[in-house]
Amino acid sequence: MGSAGAMPTDDAAVTVPARLHLGFLDLNGGLGRRFGSIGISIGGPVTRLLFRRARRTSVEGPEADRVRRHLDVMRDFLGLDGGFDIRVDAVVPSHAGLGSGTHLALATAAGLRRLCGLPLDVAGDAARLGRGARSGVGIGLFAKGGVVVDGGRGPGGRVAPVISRIEFPERWRIILVLDPARHGLNGSGEVKAFAALPPASPEQAAHLCRLVVMQALPSLADADLEGFGAAIQEIQAVIGDYFAPAQGGRFSSPQVAAALGLLERHGGCGVGQSSWGPTGFAFAASADEAERLADTLRRSPEGRGLDIRVCVGLNTGADITAHAPADAPVR
Repeated sequence: MGSAGAMPTDDAAVTVPARLHLGFLDLNGGLGRRFGSIGISIGGPVTRLLFRRARRTSVEGPEADRVRRHLDVMRDFLGLDGGFDIRVDAVVPSHAGLGSGTHLALATAAGLRRLCGLPLDVAGDAARLGRGARSGVGIGLFAKGGVVVDGGRGPGGRVAPVISRIEFPERWRIILVLDPARHGLNGSGEVKAFAALPPASPEQAAHLCRLVVMQALPSLADADLEGFGAAIQEIQAVIGDYFAPAQGGRFSSPQVAAALGLLERHGGCGVGQSSWGPTGFAFAASADEAERLADTLRRSPEGRGLDIRVCVGLNTGADITAHAPADAPVR
């Protein structure tokens, strides 16, 4: 992650990669903490915000209204005077399971802090901006990237702490399958879904925690794709069945479900859905293998109408720098 707490600057830029939410650990909460989750930072798509001091405040680009709301909260909290020009240069697709909302909020806060020479407070700003209500992986990945596990939210309501971070093997690749025609549950729909679902059993939570601690993470540390993929796929099956009544099946997009089935038959590992979807994913041992799988899907009927990409896992957090591109207008 870029420098923070440095001298004030006239302009700044924040670039945040998307993330995959690979599953929850404990939907029972009997030990006092609920949720807990595992996630990974990926090489694309990205959210990029450009900041400049200005005579009057202006926010332009996709998701400008959301950015302005975050700006207002942070200006009040930090006691900032003067105008700010913010240009949303790129955004991760919203409601696709890629962490767009959390990263947009944290990018706004981080850019203002960098502009004003203030130290970062990622977890604190996440809470101020209403993020991390369930999963803490987006917050942890913003800071450091890699593969992180959070320990769930406790009774105090604080942002879930990151309890593990392991680097994603450089050779491995991820095949993303996006369905532009669909959106995952979000906002009030997500709140209602969680309220309607019964608590998971203690046995289910124990099984998921064992899969993460005793299979997924050790396999990741050993660069054992087969073991890692098997753990993630089992986690996805359990979580997908739990959320099936709310999203219409194990996957929220039938098209993505069919595409993931094809990837699995052709050798893709650890297939699953990120968060509420509709984005699906699969892992491959190398760039060549990932491109083979992606090309196979693109040429098949199962790939029709889908956005199929190959990306890396990122072991760095958000890029927070002084000096936005020279063509960013000042108003």
